Amino acid sequence: KKNKQQKRHQQKHSGPKAEKKKLKKQEGSNEEDERKRNPKAFAVQSAVRMAKTFHRAQDIKAKKHHIPLVDRTPLEPPPVVIVVVGPPKVGKSTLIRCLIKNFTRQKLGDICGPVTIVSGKKRRLTFIECNNDINTMIDLAKVADLVLMLIDASFGFEMETFEFLNICQVHGFPRIMGVLTHLDAFKNNKTQRKTKKNLKHRFWTEVYQGAKLFYLSGMVYGEYQTQEVKNLGRFISVMKFRPLVWQTSHPYVLADRMEDLTDPEKVRTDPKCDRTVSLYGYLRGTYLKNKGQVHIPGVGDFQVSDVNCLPDPCPLPDVQKKRGLNEKERLLYAPMAGVGGVVYDKDAVYIDLPASHVKQQEVRPTTELVQSLIDTHATLDAKMAASKVSLFSGSATLDSTDVNEEEEGLHEQRVWDPKIQRERRKVVFTEEKEDDDNSGSSDEDDDSEEVEESGGEEEQEVDENPDEDALSTFLKEARSQCNEKERGGAPPVKKQKLEEEIAEVPVFADSDDELEKSEEEEEEEDTGREDEEDSDEESGEESEGKDDEAAEKNMSNIYISSISFGFFFSGIYIFTLSTGALCWKEGLQQKASEAFLRQQQAAPNLRKMVYGSDDSEEEEEEELGGLFRVSRPQKSKKTQANALDCSHFKADLSHNWDLEEMLNSIRDCFVTGKWEEGQDAATLLKEDEELYGDFEDLETGQVHKSHSGRQDEGENSENDEDDDAEETQVKVEDEEVQKNKRLEKKRRLKERFDSEYDDGEATYFDDLKEEMQKQAELNRAEFEDMDDETRVQYEGYRPGMYVRIEVPSVPCEFVSNFDPHYPVILGGLGSSEGNVGYLQMRLKKHRWHDRILKTRDPLILSLGWRRFQTIPLYHIEDHNGRHRLLKYTPQHMHCGASIWGPITPQGTGFLAVQSVTGTKTNFRIAATGVVLDLDKSVTIVKKLKLVGYPYKIFKNTCFIKGMFNTVLEVAKFEGASIRTVSGVRGQIKKALSTPAGAYRATFEDRLLMSDIVFLRSWYPVVVPQLYNPVTSLLLPVGQKDSWAGMRTVGQLKHDLGIRNKPNTDSLYKPVVRTQRRFNPLHIPKELQKALPFKSKPKQQQSRGKTPRDLQRPGVIREPHERKVIALLQALSTINNYKKKKAHTVQHSKHKEFLQQKTKQEEAKSKRQKELRKKLYRAMDQKDQKRSRSSLKGAPQES
Repeated sequence: KKNKQQKRHQQKHSGPKAEKKKLKKQEGSNEEDERKRNPKAFAVQSAVRMAKTFHRAQDIKAKKHHIPLVDRTPLEPPPVVIVVVGPPKVGKSTLIRCLIKNFTRQKLGDICGPVTIVSGKKRRLTFIECNNDINTMIDLAKVADLVLMLIDASFGFEMETFEFLNICQVHGFPRIMGVLTHLDAFKNNKTQRKTKKNLKHRFWTEVYQGAKLFYLSGMVYGEYQTQEVKNLGRFISVMKFRPLVWQTSHPYVLADRMEDLTDPEKVRTDPKCDRTVSLYGYLRGTYLKNKGQVHIPGVGDFQVSDVNCLPDPCPLPDVQKKRGLNEKERLLYAPMAGVGGVVYDKDAVYIDLPASHVKQQEVRPTTELVQSLIDTHATLDAKMAASKVSLFSGSATLDSTDVNEEEEGLHEQRVWDPKIQRERRKVVFTEEKEDDDNSGSSDEDDDSEEVEESGGEEEQEVDENPDEDALSTFLKEARSQCNEKERGGAPPVKKQKLEEEIAEVPVFADSDDELEKSEEEEEEEDTGREDEEDSDEESGEESEGKDDEAAEKNMSNIYISSISFGFFFSGIYIFTLSTGALCWKEGLQQKASEAFLRQQQAAPNLRKMVYGSDDSEEEEEEELGGLFRVSRPQKSKKTQANALDCSHFKADLSHNWDLEEMLNSIRDCFVTGKWEEGQDAATLLKEDEELYGDFEDLETGQVHKSHSGRQDEGENSENDEDDDAEETQVKVEDEEVQKNKRLEKKRRLKERFDSEYDDGEATYFDDLKEEMQKQAELNRAEFEDMDDETRVQYEGYRPGMYVRIEVPSVPCEFVSNFDPHYPVILGGLGSSEGNVGYLQMRLKKHRWHDRILKTRDPLILSLGWRRFQTIPLYHIEDHNGRHRLLKYTPQHMHCGASIWGPITPQGTGFLAVQSVTGTKTNFRIAATGVVLDLDKSVTIVKKLKLVGYPYKIFKNTCFIKGMFNTVLEVAKFEGASIRTVSGVRGQIKKALSTPAGAYRATFEDRLLMSDIVFLRSWYPVVVPQLYNPVTSLLLPVGQKDSWAGMRTVGQLKHDLGIRNKPNTDSLYKPVVRTQRRFNPLHIPKELQKALPFKSKPKQQQSRGKTPRDLQRPGVIREPHERKVIALLQALSTINNYKKKKAHTVQHSKHKEFLQQKTKQEEAKSKRQKELRKKLYRAMDQKDQKRSRSSLKGAPQES
């Protein structure tokens, strides 16, 4: 019969059953109803399985528990340090740029140093890139809060990834997130999924099970996909961080700015003098005391001379005023990358010109001209000989020497080519660059297309000839600008506006101050225009586009305003104008007079610089001798210690009193203002009355009543209804205070009742957490009402502050070789951590390091903040407590290590590397361990064998010589146990007078003169005192990863080509054994008689030589016989060959037969196996059928 196909079940879409199902879906399954309806279904099926499930749940819960620590994070925490780590060319800089663009809508070019951004209302982030230097990896692992570990998925894991993970494990494990890049290299989706899975599980093995791993699937226009970057940014924004022990117990600053405060005159006279440096950054960790000791990894230990708190350059948005973070408030602060806005220092103000979205432009000619004149190193004649001057617009340049014109305007532009995966150096000419700038300022669409084509990379211009004369460069730029204007490159409206602004710029300036002032005024006007444009913005994209346009307009204003300038040089006045070729002849006299007047106006006002006043028409009442005027600034206004220098900045004292902010700032100066609770007049009066109350003057006897007392008396006597309004107000406030107190008391009682009776599942862990929470609240409340100056005196500078740390006596190489790509960290040291002493450690060679470590070989340790080279001694503790010196580290176990190094708290982890120079192919981390002790209590001993020889033997006593040299040495070892090589034990008794160093010893057996006596002793070893800090930041730029300290003995021998002459006794020699001849055994006759017959020697005569006459003579054959024998031999040879050949053929046939037989056997066994399977399957089915039928009942036989 053919099996009919079963009809598919069709679900009903209408009717009572369908309605019932719809209703059930809408309401959802109610578990309680189901439990009541079918309790057996929810009963415990297996107690063992339930116990296992419960135990597993408890284990998972217990693994999440950490020892609770007191939360010392301030109300305004410092930015979270995010370190982006990975091998070269894996996409670190691109990821940082994309994240910064995601949070701030700004593009950053070169990632130099820390980049701080505001990511939300309560969180700031500091991104820093970690290069492929082991020193940088070690330093950043100590300060990182979050590590973004980039992995090239197309290549797989690289050694740098595992090295950084092991560094993090030693120095406190921060949060680690993996990011897979280059996933677009996979063409096959199946291969991609498999690779993702393998990398994820290997990453989990190293970090922890379930560690977050992000996938960046591909790049669009040189950037990662926006949604993926946004997801990564969201994850970073909400992540929680566990405080690490070392970070929370030590203050540290990740410097984002460095200034050299050394006197320039001192630097000029002695360029190698020590510098005074100020480092800026957010304070992290714990509180920092002034005048403390700090360590700068890569530089050394220093004493802080001064610490100041500065205004936050990247503040959090005001939570009370704003619900969200506006586009204009998304701050970006990266001074080392050239982004920072206005930075107020203690003694200066740093203004960053608005290269708005960090499309870096070269410095404009005004400032560059003055700077080139200041820093000139050549004479005037030499500069004139090398300069080029263009008298007319569009004319050829005049040159005194035959210099190739094409070499003048060359610039280098580094462009990343994704096809060949390398950075290419593109040559850009000055004229082309200026064309690009002007076209970009006039046409925004073209500029955006160029940005997309370049893949978001920053275009940097590098001058090929930095010592070129500034005059020729400026004239050349002016000529190109004039040509562009003739072609109609810029719009007419913008041109008119620029010409109006040009008149305000001083043409000549005798100092940088005038030029800076003019640029600042232009910047203020431009920013005013930007604000007007930005006020009409409605969406983020429109604001971004308009910001770009305003920034380019601003840069073009500064650029073009510095083009039309006059320059008086050696009696020749040169103009470059924007009109025709012969316009320069028009109105020469008028232009010369105007230029002279502008020059006089731009000259520095000495009276203003010296006396602080520019008013020359003041009253001449306070003149001294009719020549000088006394300047009294304290009469007009209060002087401030950190006021702006009036020779540099014009203080703006005008206030707009129409603004609400200005009115609010002085509102509390009047009686009608809204006072704080503690400064209100009524409250102060009430406090005075409560303090003093009613009192009686004891001298006069007069009773003085308080205000409230007098009023009560008046009410009782006259029942006066004119009550004081202020007293009523005070009473109302008193009632409110009392009511609040009662409510607070009730709330505390309810909390205590709830904790005791309601929740019975509170554990010790919860109690501990609650106690830590109370301690944290108490810490915050203690200094909450104090101002910053008072708090700093009590507790020091708290974490989260932006501080300026002044460090004196810094080596000059730190400033001259400063590289912003390498992090500068100031790690605070404890009271005893500045000292150097002996340290006892527990050390283990890393399992991935290919060589064992040798005692007395120099090793570079990373311990605490420091990286230093020292000479360790490895030892192991015997069962009797003796610390025995080891020549090499054990293979798979811990050993002790003693070093001379900086005092570090016990329990601090460390790691060791043998070299920090370059990148080796093998695993660079040699060993890891932990500090155990900080004293010299452990004595390390090594085994010493002293050898002597007996020279007189008297039964069990003998005289030994050659072991000691003097009687005193023997006296020290009297009673010591000695031993011979053959195992005879003895003891030293007393020294002998002659020869020197000989002694008498007794043994348990008589010695032979050939015996060697040795004494086994233990000799104390002194730990070498070497502490050599790794000063990698003092090396020149580009060589900071090539620090080389002390070399090992093996390296020295290899470098110098020294070969040890081996000890001849230690060399292996061929063993030559001579054959020994033994004498025949002689048994006495008496003994032979006693022996049994079997053992008696048999009397057998030795057979001598056969006599010559008895020897068989040789047979001499006839020629015929010889022929017959030769024929027989030939026949036998042929016969043997035939037999051998037949045997070979037979053997091969037999081999084939055996192979066929083997195949047949295999086929037969396979058939039998299949038959057995079928048979067993049938038997099994039969058994199952029988068992089922037995459960149902006996089968009915028909």
